[in-house]
Amino acid sequence: MALPGHDQSTYRLRMEWGPTGAEAVPADYAVVVDVLSFTTTLSVAIERGIEVFPFRWKDSRAAEHAVRHGATLAVGRFEALSRPGSRHVSLSPASLSEVEGVERLVLPSPNGSTIAFALADSGAQVVGACLRNAAAVARWLAPKVAAGASVVVVPAGERWYDDTLRPAVEDLWGAGAVLAGLVGEVAELASPEVRMAVAAWQATTLPIDLLACASGRELVEAGFVADVEIAAHQDVSDVVPVLVGESFRDAADLEPPGPRLRRVGS
Repeated sequence: MALPGHDQSTYRLRMEWGPTGAEAVPADYAVVVDVLSFTTTLSVAIERGIEVFPFRWKDSRAAEHAVRHGATLAVGRFEALSRPGSRHVSLSPASLSEVEGVERLVLPSPNGSTIAFALADSGAQVVGACLRNAAAVARWLAPKVAAGASVVVVPAGERWYDDTLRPAVEDLWGAGAVLAGLVGEVAELASPEVRMAVAAWQATTLPIDLLACASGRELVEAGFVADVEIAAHQDVSDVVPVLVGESFRDAADLEPPGPRLRRVGS
């Protein structure tokens, strides 16, 4: 539960970090942003017509979840590399962009999945966004905001070795990219956190900054520069991944149940 003032309830556009922030700042619509790489991989999968089942754990339970839903389990980048010639689908967005014949995919992501389901449990309609589809997500949300809905954008961040949150600048940029397309609707009802995220996004130079930031360098040095380059492709995708039940699907392919709108001050 948020402390007084921390829920940003006096603003229609809200922004807060990580799993705890997702629980502290409720809204009608909630946008998860994990640029490197959960929501980028999600967007690539949805572009290819794949239904995505996010999952909180990267252990045997993920395999069981895949069997239960008749889905393919995405394995880690390094696990896929250790099995050359295998037919394993990787969490790497670059490798997923070349996959054929997959209709359902279980995507383990302890951070991104936990945030998505926590937001859904709060009653929000959950959407996945990254730099590839930020403008599309903003276009989808704009009429809802104009009609009075509230939106929280949640940059996922990463985890330090002691499991504390590491705010990841690329997720701040992704959040700002979505919010930049919405502030014109209700500029006077955007929280300072929202305006800060938009300013950070407007100061970004792609792909240079994404390749040079801490998370980007980590992937580049591990041999996954293509994943960072794909994540840096700004507004190349029109998909809007919407969480319905246990899976993400493109908003264009369904009529998602809208949330019960709250008053801005609620």
